[in-house]
Parts: sequence; structure tokens; C-alpha cells
Amino acid sequence: MENQLLSWIVSLITGAVGGNIAGAALKNYNLGVVGNSIAGIVGGGLGGQILSGLLGGGAEAAQPGLLGNIAGSGIGGAVLMIIVGLIKKAMAK
Repeated sequence: MENQLLSWIVSLITGAVGGNIAGAALKNYNLGVVGNSIAGIVGGGLGGQILSGLLGGGAEAAQPGLLGNIAGSGIGGAVLMIIVGLIKKAMAK
């Protein structure tokens, strides 16, 4: 249980970081710090869960590990921030 909580916290933090890095790199889709962070947190949580599911259906022995969790969550946060940025830009037209 303690390990799962740590995994979730890492997923949410690295998701927020991934969302903000993507926002800084892609100025056209930037949602601002708060928007990038929120999209990144949601994307990081989803990315971490998808990665865990793909690597073993949530079995304790098959968890992706800390580096895998960071990578999956950071990428998930960046991807969701970009998707939200694309939708926002399309709606502004």
C-alpha cells in the first residue's frame, strides 16, 4: 500500500513536470503554468496507470519501477497537455 502511494505521488509530480516542459517547448499549445500542471497531473496519473497495466496488470512484481514510472508519467503529462492545447487552439478559431 505504501509503495502504491509513493508510485501515485511520483506519477502526479512527474506528470506536472512533463506538462510544464511540453508547455515551455511548444509555446503555441501552452496553457500557462496552472493549466500545464493540471493537464500534466491528469496525464501523469493516466500514463502511470497505463504503463503499469501494460507491464503486468498491476501485479506487484511487474511494476515498472521508479524510472519507468517517471518516464511513463512525464510522457503522459506532456501528451495530455499537448492534446488539451490543440483542443483549446481549435476552439479559439
